[in-house]
Amino acid sequence: MYIYQRENWWQFRWNADRLVALLGRVRHLQGKLLGQMSGLGFELRDEALLATLTEDVLRSSEIEGEILNREQVRSSIARRLGLATSGLVDSSHHIDGVVEMMLDATRRYAEPLTKERLLGWHAALFPDGYSGMYKIEVARYRSGEMQVVSGAMGKERIHYEAPQAKEVEREMATFLAWLDAESDADPVVKAAIAHLWFVTIHPFDDGNGRIARAIADMQLARSDESDRRFYSMSAQILKERKTYYDVLEAVQHGSGDITPWLEWFLACLERALLGSEAILQSVLRKAAFWERHRDTPLNDRQRRMINRLIDGFTGKLTSSKWGKITKTSTDTALRDIQDLIDKGMLRKETSGGRSTNYELI
Repeated sequence: MYIYQRENWWQFRWNADRLVALLGRVRHLQGKLLGQMSGLGFELRDEALLATLTEDVLRSSEIEGEILNREQVRSSIARRLGLATSGLVDSSHHIDGVVEMMLDATRRYAEPLTKERLLGWHAALFPDGYSGMYKIEVARYRSGEMQVVSGAMGKERIHYEAPQAKEVEREMATFLAWLDAESDADPVVKAAIAHLWFVTIHPFDDGNGRIARAIADMQLARSDESDRRFYSMSAQILKERKTYYDVLEAVQHGSGDITPWLEWFLACLERALLGSEAILQSVLRKAAFWERHRDTPLNDRQRRMINRLIDGFTGKLTSSKWGKITKTSTDTALRDIQDLIDKGMLRKETSGGRSTNYELI
């Protein structure tokens, strides 16, 4: 028996005493982080915001097994926020849609989440009407039944069966009315409940997990009373993905007491807030690097590649990769690299190997 099969199933129960200390720590960390960020200059805050949102979009998709291009995601976010960054790359229609949904959730956090707005999010996630190779119903609630299944063909395991399609419209109307109504629950607790409630209904053919996390982010923005995101819940969920699914599955089969889910969600959020320190330190290191080299003349290719190295370059940097990324010849790439070596910004890696690799100083 699933929780939604119980009468008035959405009148969840939980043990508030078990949440008090954890919720207190989370609220303290939220305030501390916003205070730290408010002490930074505008440029550093924008850089931290861009880094956090990029991570959030990437990791929310990765939880579902979809790997997006980091540079395209970063560029798409920067354009939509009006941030001036050097060497922006073109982004795909699909990535732009994912970014639009995430930004709409957090930048317009104070606005009601209506059915029309929610359907717009779904349309943005699937602009061509397909999920991978499969055509799906887009910008409308599902008309068919829904199961969450894993395992090879013939050995499938059913983790969850969602409410019947004929129930979705009514269930979603109840959910959306609750989401934007006044509540006695703490806004952070409400974020956790909203996440659980939405994935329980599973109203769409696909994209339910990503939209559930966007709704939770919107509610967390309401709890912060800020549209500026400096921590990524999705990045932390990805690290704890197995536990995330295990707790969700256990609660779906439970009696309606969602204390285990709330405890896990709050603890995960606490770890996400603590992890935001790494993003802050990365932003500060980047600022310090460019402060050291503020008078160093560079061309756009060099500036773009250095930013990629600072932000996290995948693999080893070689002259051929430089040329491919910047769309220049190998000779031009080598001149760019040698110029940066002469200026004390790059050096050859000492690890050796068949090709010469370079690293940032």
